[in-house]
Amino acid sequence: MLEEPSLSQRLWRWGDELWAIANEGLPWSTDTPYHLHRYERVRRIAAELMAQQDARDADELERLLRANLQHIAPIPAGDAAIFNQAGDILLIQRKDNGLWAMPGGLCEVGETPTEGVAREAWEETGLAVTPISLVGVYDSRFRGGQGPSQLYQFVFLCRPDDSKAEPGLSNETLDVGWYAETALPPLDPNHVRPIADAFARNQGAVHEAVFDWAP
Repeated sequence: MLEEPSLSQRLWRWGDELWAIANEGLPWSTDTPYHLHRYERVRRIAAELMAQQDARDADELERLLRANLQHIAPIPAGDAAIFNQAGDILLIQRKDNGLWAMPGGLCEVGETPTEGVAREAWEETGLAVTPISLVGVYDSRFRGGQGPSQLYQFVFLCRPDDSKAEPGLSNETLDVGWYAETALPPLDPNHVRPIADAFARNQGAVHEAVFDWAP
């Protein structure tokens, strides 16, 4: 069973949601002082919620929120489910929590999700890979994610471009290795379900991408 998000996580996520609501409403309220005041108040509440678990105070956070009026959305991330010919999955041991996960990270501006996944796999393992199919799209709120922000996690089934190449370490990893489904190391909570789905997809037990509908 997944752990409930901490109060700190909930406060930040509520702040994110309120910030998004304010940013969506403010551009349409310039000619209506009543609505403008209400959305500015929502933005202030967002800053106060975020400040409850941030080193910065509400005034500083509100200044940052005022400076960014773009549409706020969940952060896109991508993970590579890389399998070898034996059907083992490649996992990295993270430096931040010591747990194991698929290679991956946040997508960057100017790249597709598949390009981001291939780049992250290269950066974290030294392997060149080709994404071949989408395993699923996951919401970090329902997968045990410990970060303060909501992520959309794209997981792609990948094949190494060179089947004989060996993975290596990076400055973001403690260890790296191939693992059978029956002998997995301690996993990062956010990767437990996606890794199980990746094995099912690679084994042909599942033929369509999965996605989160509700917790």
